[in-house]
Amino acid sequence: MNLSFRLLGPNDVAILEHLARNDPAFDIEGRGVALEPLAPEAAQRFLADPAVLFWVAREGEEIAGFLYCLIVPLRSSDEQELLLYEIGVRSEFRRKRVGRLLLDHREGWRRTNGVGEVWVCADNPAAVEFYRASNFEIAEDQPVYMTRRAR
Repeated sequence: MNLSFRLLGPNDVAILEHLARNDPAFDIEGRGVALEPLAPEAAQRFLADPAVLFWVAREGEEIAGFLYCLIVPLRSSDEQELLLYEIGVRSEFRRKRVGRLLLDHREGWRRTNGVGEVWVCADNPAAVEFYRASNFEIAEDQPVYMTRRAR
């Protein structure tokens, strides 16, 4: 396999749309549903946001996987953290190290850009094992993940 990696920018709206429409191919089998793509202007804003890091891994012209992270500035220092928000690997590329290579690529970016910590919310046992195998650790004091939707 000969993967190439690229950080998306504002001119990559079509790739973001493709990923939304084909989301089930990149998610856990049976869990994903096609997503409504962002409007082109919103997609451009998203991809132009300096806090957004969105990489794709390609095998030739086919997207094998993606990794979406957010840079989080800290209020108590000049350092930053990185939230690994989402990773997806197309089903036919799973178990071929695509996810691990995306994480390795992100790790190179982290070192080059002086980001101290990367964190992720793993939402299923397979994800926990994947991140453990990629040198992530479970913090002793686990926060409770909560949400609140607008009404």
